[in-house]
Amino acid sequence: MSNVAYLEDGPSVLSLYEGFFAGGARILHTAVVRALDATTPQHHTVLSLSDRVQREFTAQRISSDSSYRRLTAAGVPVRALRRTPSGPITTSQLKRVAQSVAKADVVLSLKEQPLTVLGRVGTSGTPLITCLHRSDPEHQGAGVQELIDLDRAGLLTAAVCCAESTQLAYHQATGIPLERLPVFPNGVDLDRFRTDPELRAGKRAELGVGGDEPVVMIAARFDEMKNVPLFVRAARRFVQEHPDAHLVMCGAGMTRDNPAFAELVTGELGSWSALETNLHALGIQSQMAALYNAADLITLTSAFGEAAPLCLLEGMACGAVPVTTPVGDAPAMVGDARLVSSFDPAETAESWKAAFAQREEHFERIFRERRRLSEQRLFDAYAQLVQVCAGSASVPLAV
Repeated sequence: MSNVAYLEDGPSVLSLYEGFFAGGARILHTAVVRALDATTPQHHTVLSLSDRVQREFTAQRISSDSSYRRLTAAGVPVRALRRTPSGPITTSQLKRVAQSVAKADVVLSLKEQPLTVLGRVGTSGTPLITCLHRSDPEHQGAGVQELIDLDRAGLLTAAVCCAESTQLAYHQATGIPLERLPVFPNGVDLDRFRTDPELRAGKRAELGVGGDEPVVMIAARFDEMKNVPLFVRAARRFVQEHPDAHLVMCGAGMTRDNPAFAELVTGELGSWSALETNLHALGIQSQMAALYNAADLITLTSAFGEAAPLCLLEGMACGAVPVTTPVGDAPAMVGDARLVSSFDPAETAESWKAAFAQREEHFERIFRERRRLSEQRLFDAYAQLVQVCAGSASVPLAV
């Protein structure tokens, strides 16, 4: 944080989460909150508008969520309303939100969903920053209209975009000027996500991977946006050439207990002889660095909505070669047109095969440029913006 000047007693910052559940946006925002609370004079707290979520055939309670645990372990106060995101919100709960907002110097809304509640209670004059993490405003329900309404009412200070694709999409959808849609590119903790030969060997042994057998990984929830059928259909073609390949599938709903997942996998891969031993349906995982190290390829097959996918950044930082569909800023993130596949399973499989064959070349390039994956610039940018919005810094808004 060396390029930012602070007052000794910094502002109080409230982050509003719709809820705690597995996903890149919450992981990223949690990293920002922890870093700013620990390394700046800012005082961060979190209010979750729900304490449990049912998504992708998975019940997720706040107490078991890794982001919640990381916040509380760091001493960041976290409170939650006793409800689900889709459940009714009571008058007393609205009052609690209003009181929390009134006590803060700055409010950060993680994505648009909390804005619906903020629209009901107001902001009490507190500067409001919405943190946008998708490139498809039309898929965000009532939150996008609430974003427009709050902006027109003069209550929205800024909306931070994690990618250029996000900035363009939301500018077109809302009319918010570009200067109030700053882009703070995602980054990762390079000490936590790094190449580790011992970790790689240990995790591959645990998975039963022998020698140079390929490991192709997808880290995503079982959701239409993530286009999991494309991954499975491409995998069916990939294993025809590499029958000893291992497929690692992790994220909410990526388990055989999910009937839709089981039907998809059995229907597409039922003839693959290694189906029972080489397909690793792991569900939600909290220790991702080991899996990324074990992987040769980290894939993204999403059909829409992505902005700056965290799984690609984390995988690259751990030495996995990324292959992505042309969504959001992902093509620019992987940095090589050869690592951008189409939405056709056969062409996607060919991209995987080429990337696996050229993995040493890609690894060397990514390793040389590894510093660009760092999250530090993101922390600095958020730190400046919060200070500017709180009226206690002389640094400009543009960062």
